[in-house]
Amino acid sequence: MKLASLKDGGRDGALVVVDRALARCVSAAPVAATLQEALETWDETAPKLADIARTLEAGERGDAMLFDAQACAAPLPRSHLFADGSAYVHHMKLLRQARGAGMPDSFWTEPLMYQGLSGGFLGPRDGIALQDETWGLDLEGELAVVLDDVPQGIAAEAAGAHIKLVMLLNDISLRALIPDEMRKGFGFFHSKPASSFAPVAVTPGGLGAAWDGGRLHLPLHCGVNGETIGRPKAGEGMVFDFGRLIAHAARTRSLPAGSIIGSGTVSNDDPDVGSACLAEVRAIETLDHGEARTPYLRYGDVVRIEVLDENGMTVFGRIEQKIIRFP
Repeated sequence: MKLASLKDGGRDGALVVVDRALARCVSAAPVAATLQEALETWDETAPKLADIARTLEAGERGDAMLFDAQACAAPLPRSHLFADGSAYVHHMKLLRQARGAGMPDSFWTEPLMYQGLSGGFLGPRDGIALQDETWGLDLEGELAVVLDDVPQGIAAEAAGAHIKLVMLLNDISLRALIPDEMRKGFGFFHSKPASSFAPVAVTPGGLGAAWDGGRLHLPLHCGVNGETIGRPKAGEGMVFDFGRLIAHAARTRSLPAGSIIGSGTVSNDDPDVGSACLAEVRAIETLDHGEARTPYLRYGDVVRIEVLDENGMTVFGRIEQKIIRFP
């Protein structure tokens, strides 16, 4: 089952059920007006939404309308919690190598995680407003899961049952602002503006054999201005699966329905698959040539992130965003 939120002038969008081909959709208003509402009563609403999806696929919906990603907000336009992990340890290792820093052993045994901006996400076609090009704007191709209510102290082995939806996101970063913030010892703030999400969220069952309960075994196609920078495989190199990330987030607190947990930048140790962010591209250039040669994003650049299944069909729809000047 695939779900999306259409922009309707409100903060939470209008929930629709989308067909597998991302061609048509149907309003979910008779079941739940918003995705947040659906998540808070998931056991009751999910079967009803699934029935809408079944009749939509069967061509039985006279109320079906064309699905337009341009009209979409993020599937969950705002959330009670967005916590982003760093499950792909190779990403951290590569960036630290490029600046001559070592890797603490704990990075391999316990996830890193920060709490990000959650009060309003960008939609898949929304421009990324940048105030200053020297801030080092970067894309980060990631996956995320959306949860129902998760109790405090849950075990990693039980946490996967709370995953209700899977999403694709661009965890936007301002790389040049990160070092000063990290030196203060209090984590990211200015360097992590609003993230953006692909048009649709997909239930684990809708991902088929590509979903193993904690990892998605498909590549992310990431590019800038029509040029591919990488196709890293999301199922490889993920040291901490989503069950482990959820358990880490819930160690000292419960997580309310609608919480989003991100995977961190998808990264493989195979150089042939490339990267899901420019920081990695620049790190490899630094290690190979002694300096970074690829610039960070500039005004007018267009980023694109997408996941295709084994048949070449888009899974979540495409993130495609232009860098614009902050007014």
